[in-house]
Amino acid sequence: MALISLEHVTKEYDGKPVVNDLSLKVDQGELFVLVGTSGSGKTTTLKMINRLVDPTSGVIEFADKPLTSYKMRDLRWDLGYVLQQIALFPTMTVAQNIAVIPEMKGWSRQKIRTATDELLTTVDLPPAEYRNRMPSELSGGQQQRIGILRALASRPKVVLMDEPFSALDPISRTQLQDMLLHLHRALKTTVIFVTHDMAEAMKLGDRIGVMRGGKLLQVDTPEEIATNPANDFVADLFKGAQANQGLQVTLSQLAPFAADVSARHAVGGNLTLAEALPLLDAHEALRVNSEHGAFVVNTHSVVAYLASAFVDQNTETKE
Repeated sequence: MALISLEHVTKEYDGKPVVNDLSLKVDQGELFVLVGTSGSGKTTTLKMINRLVDPTSGVIEFADKPLTSYKMRDLRWDLGYVLQQIALFPTMTVAQNIAVIPEMKGWSRQKIRTATDELLTTVDLPPAEYRNRMPSELSGGQQQRIGILRALASRPKVVLMDEPFSALDPISRTQLQDMLLHLHRALKTTVIFVTHDMAEAMKLGDRIGVMRGGKLLQVDTPEEIATNPANDFVADLFKGAQANQGLQVTLSQLAPFAADVSARHAVGGNLTLAEALPLLDAHEALRVNSEHGAFVVNTHSVVAYLASAFVDQNTETKE
């Protein structure tokens, strides 16, 4: 059943459409991803769903009622919102930040504490250790985790997420993507997630909507987009995602391509290839200490791995 519905929605600024005749339905319990390059209209679409801006024309419905029929306060309580910019209250503890909306809804102290501790435990932040910490005592990734928990704490019907992981380092971004998938499976909350990264969209989305120039080009499952892209633009986005994923492998996976040379600089096997490239440029060869033993990689190892991965992808596509 569709929880969010957009019918022929257009948003114009100075007479120019930034979202153009967009129709879309997001089902209850779905993790739906809007992906597109800068200026595609994806963030504006999210803002219209949250009524931060109103459409120039068309209708947006939430739970079979027009957005405009809801009191703004009630709508805000039913729509959690997570931004790229981490916006924790700096003078409030972790627990106090998570409790903001539940307190506004009149939850009891015990109910708030129980919900807070359950959420912290779910994302591997022990409540006894983190409940009373201040935001300044957290890493960027931990702060974004708390921001997501704050959006989920009052169990909203929908959570809107606008590029929440794009400012984080690759390791933190991967950890938070995994955390979001875990939370989504556990809570079954409807999520609309905006990103410019097709690899992220392919990993997270039950379905993906690809936008360009204010128009929705294709809405499908990740598998369908991979095998049957609607046009060359969608196909190129997917190819770019494949290339990016190749750089996200850990160095431990390059063991079959080890180089028979010595190396003075040592790194861990959990370092990604993307993170290792600057080090290879500086040191020419790296000694990789992985759980299966140590080996050396250099630029020839990287080229051999990427060539092998490219051949494997092409073979799968042809089959």
